[in-house]
Amino acid sequence: MKTLIIKLGATGDVVRTTPLLRRLDGQVTWVTAPKNTVLLENLADNLRCFSWEHRQLVPDIRYDLIINLEDIVEVGLYLRTLRATQLFGAYINSDNRLAYTDNSRSWFDLSLISSYGRQQADTLKLKNRRTYQELIFEGLGFHFEGESYLLPEPIETGLSGDVAIASDAGEVWPMKKWAYYDKLKRELEAQGLTVNVMPKRSSLLEHLSDVQNHRCLVGGDSLPMHFALGTETKCVTLFTCTSPWEIHDYGVQKKVVSPSLEEFFYKRGYDECATTAISVEEVLSAVLTQVEAALPVANSATLREPNRQRS
Repeated sequence: MKTLIIKLGATGDVVRTTPLLRRLDGQVTWVTAPKNTVLLENLADNLRCFSWEHRQLVPDIRYDLIINLEDIVEVGLYLRTLRATQLFGAYINSDNRLAYTDNSRSWFDLSLISSYGRQQADTLKLKNRRTYQELIFEGLGFHFEGESYLLPEPIETGLSGDVAIASDAGEVWPMKKWAYYDKLKRELEAQGLTVNVMPKRSSLLEHLSDVQNHRCLVGGDSLPMHFALGTETKCVTLFTCTSPWEIHDYGVQKKVVSPSLEEFFYKRGYDECATTAISVEEVLSAVLTQVEAALPVANSATLREPNRQRS
C-alpha cells in the first residue's frame, strides 16, 4: 500500500491528522508546509515527509491512495500531475473548479468548498457532533477508536510550572483571543500556582516542550491545545467562535463553550462581545479542577475554590 497525504496547514490541523498514521499500512508520503516538517520527519518508520516547496521530490509513482485535505486550487492542480488508484478529498473537476470526492463528503460538506455553499456549510458545521477524526476516518473506511496523535521528541526549554497560558490567537481568528487572560493569571497566582504565559519560540519542538512541562494548559482552539492533547497534558480550552464538537478530548480536556458561540460561529472578523462572553469565574474553576486532577493527592489538597481565602 502506497499512500500520499497532502495536509499543509494549519499546524494544529496537521497534528490532529497524525492519528491516520496508526491505521495506514505500507509506505506513507506526506506533503506539508515547510514549518511543519519538523513535526513529521522521523515520526514513523513508514513515513516520508516533503515540504510543499520541495514537492518535485515526491516519488513519481502510482499511489494506491491519495488523501488531499487542502481545499485550494494550487493543490488541486498539483494533483493532476500525480497518479492514483483512489482519491479522497478535494480536486479540480472537469469544469476546472474545486470539488471533492463522495467518500470525503462528511468533512468537505462542512468546508469552504461545500457543495451546499458557505452559509449552509456553517449551519451543518454548527449542527455536527462528530469529531474531525471520526469524519475523516469514516470516509476512509476506518472506525475511529481514539487513536492518539503522533508527536516528535521536544527540545527542552526549562520552562515549567502548574499552568501555561496560550493567549495568542493569530490574525485569521482574532475572536479566539479571550479578553481576561491577565486577570485569570492573577487569580491563579493568588492560589499559589506557578503560571507562565507561553512565549514565542524559534522551534515548534520548543513550543511542544513548554506545553508538556506544565500540569495544565489553558487557551483557545489552537496549536498548543493540540500539543496538550497529544502529550496527555490536562487542558482547558475556550471555544468562542469555532466548533468544540470537532475536537476529540482524549480524556484530558475540559471544554468551556461560549454562551454566544452560535452568534459568532466561524466568523473571522472581530467583535469584543465574543471575547468577553466567557466569565473568569468559569475558566478559573475549570483550571483549578484540571490542575488538581494532575497533582498528587497530598499536594492537591492545597488548592482552594475560586475567590476563597487560604486559612
